Amino acid sequence: MPFKALGLHPTLVQATRELHYTEPTPIQAEAIPGILAGKDLIATAQTGTGKTAAFLLPVLQNLLPLPRAVTQALIVTPTRELAQQIDDVLLGLAYHTPLRAGLLVGGTAMGPQEKALRAGVELLVATPGRLLDHMRQNQSRFDHLHTLVLDEADRMLDMGFLPDLKRIIARLPARRQTLLFSATMPPAIAQLAREILKDPLMVQIGRRSAPAVGITQAAYPVPEHLKTALLRHLLRHTDMPSVLVFTRTKQAARRLARIIAGDGYTVGELHSNLTQPQRTRAMEGFRSGAFQILVATNIAARGLDVNHISHVISHDVPTVPDDYIHRIGRTARMEAEGDAFVLVSPAEEKSLTRIERQIGQRLPRVMLPDFDYNAEMPRRTGSGGQGPRGRGPASRPEESRGSRPRRQRR
Repeated sequence: MPFKALGLHPTLVQATRELHYTEPTPIQAEAIPGILAGKDLIATAQTGTGKTAAFLLPVLQNLLPLPRAVTQALIVTPTRELAQQIDDVLLGLAYHTPLRAGLLVGGTAMGPQEKALRAGVELLVATPGRLLDHMRQNQSRFDHLHTLVLDEADRMLDMGFLPDLKRIIARLPARRQTLLFSATMPPAIAQLAREILKDPLMVQIGRRSAPAVGITQAAYPVPEHLKTALLRHLLRHTDMPSVLVFTRTKQAARRLARIIAGDGYTVGELHSNLTQPQRTRAMEGFRSGAFQILVATNIAARGLDVNHISHVISHDVPTVPDDYIHRIGRTARMEAEGDAFVLVSPAEEKSLTRIERQIGQRLPRVMLPDFDYNAEMPRRTGSGGQGPRGRGPASRPEESRGSRPRRQRR
């Protein structure tokens, strides 16, 4: 089914072609008609299913006949990375329209953002904390708000933003269209939905809290002190064109990134100790292929939209099963295929069992015949700067956009 069949405006259909969107994904096919009809919406879907365009396309179309120079749509999302990525997609989809967008995130100067607010950009993408900062200074005006989008609502709950969300919503017009997107539906988010949505359309794509189809998963048992050595071994002996490595802490991410870089790989790091420009450079470098490997904390579990990631490696086992699902969802996006490896120490087997129970399968355990599991200390020698060499031990076990829309300078 082509995008035109969903009733989208020709300028938006043209933008989908230029962004190489071939046909609507399931969530786009189900959500777009309801949003165009003005319905409130609750949508749950796996990562990598195209949900950003699922709300941006109909929101843009609904704003086309509305007055200009006033904010008509507000999109709230938990992290700067997610906000930036939504803004990037928005730029491409809105290119052939007169609609303007503004981005309100922390880590950047307030002045240019205040300028965009005073100019009355039609769409705002914001993180909760920075949006409240502007609201407290009375810089933002939402008297004419038509649509509110809450993206990654469960992640905002996890990050402690629920009180902020309630403060934001209390200052918005009661008559509006509200769209809530969430990978999971914990009780607090379900209660929020009941309070702020009116007779919502329900869209659920795939089994809730399950990995995307196309991901080949494996667990690598290893003593805790040999995890880094095993990771380096996998990188040297496995064909991994684009690798996202997750660590539990920002200190571990920084340390691991430096060790891997010492082996001759191009490596970026992404964690909360970096400034916003540093985080943006890391993401753009990984997205463009300048970095073969990105070492990140869970800040990237939902905030990284890169279609070419071939491998996701968890250096630790997440204690929350949903975190594992979101991590591995960075690969095999948009019906592609990918590999997800998790390095599991004996002390982490219980956490892995909880993950396996949630996803409904036991991960195959892989032991490498040429790795020394009895070494007393992590191996620090032999960096050699060698690149990958074939798919040996880690083999699978038994946008081209040349145009930008008119927008408010920030």
